[in-house]
Amino acid sequence: MQISIILAHPDAGSFNHAIAQTAAAELSQRGHTVTLHDLHQEGFDPLLPAGEIPDYAPLPEAIAAHCAEIADADGIIIVHPNWWGQPPAILKGWVDRVIRPGVAYRFEEGDQGEGVPIGLLKARAVLVFNTANTKPEREIAAFGDPLETIWKNCIFGLCGVDTFYRETFTVVVTSTLEQRQEWLRRVRQAVGRYFPAA
Repeated sequence: MQISIILAHPDAGSFNHAIAQTAAAELSQRGHTVTLHDLHQEGFDPLLPAGEIPDYAPLPEAIAAHCAEIADADGIIIVHPNWWGQPPAILKGWVDRVIRPGVAYRFEEGDQGEGVPIGLLKARAVLVFNTANTKPEREIAAFGDPLETIWKNCIFGLCGVDTFYRETFTVVVTSTLEQRQEWLRRVRQAVGRYFPAA
C-alpha cells in the first residue's frame, strides 16, 4: 500500500519526529511504500491564495503534487503537537490547500456548496498521533477533545475515510526515556494493526 505521512513540528529533534520516523520504518518493514512529508523541512507555504479556492483552479506544482499523492494514498498518518487544541498553523494550511474540492470531496451536480459533501479519498484508514503537555484528565475536563472532532469528523469523515484511529502521548515535557520508548512501541503496534504486512 501507498502510505502518506504528514508531519508538522518545527523542531527536527522533537518527539513528533521520532513518532513519524518510527511509523515510516514500521510501514517499510511491512512492505508498504511510504512518503514522509516534514512540512517545516519542506518549507510548505500554508497560506491559501484566493486564486486557489475555486474547485478546478490551476495549482502550483508543489500543491498539485501533494493533492495527487493524498488522492492516491491507501493510508494516511498525521503527526503533530496539540497547540491550543488545534494543529499547528502549517498543518492547518496544508489542509486548506490540499484537502480540497475535486481531490478529497465533491458536491452533487448542481449543488453550489451548500449541501453535504461526498468524500473522495480512497484511504482505507487514517491514523493521527498527537503530543501534548497537559494531563489527560485536565485536557478533557477543561477543553474536551477538539482534535478528535477536527480530524475524525470535520476532515476525514467528511472526505470518506471511515476507519480512524488517534492517540495522544502526554505529558511529553516530563516524560522519561522509558515512557517514550513505550509510546513508540504503541505507534508501531497501531501502524501494524491498521496497515498489516503487504
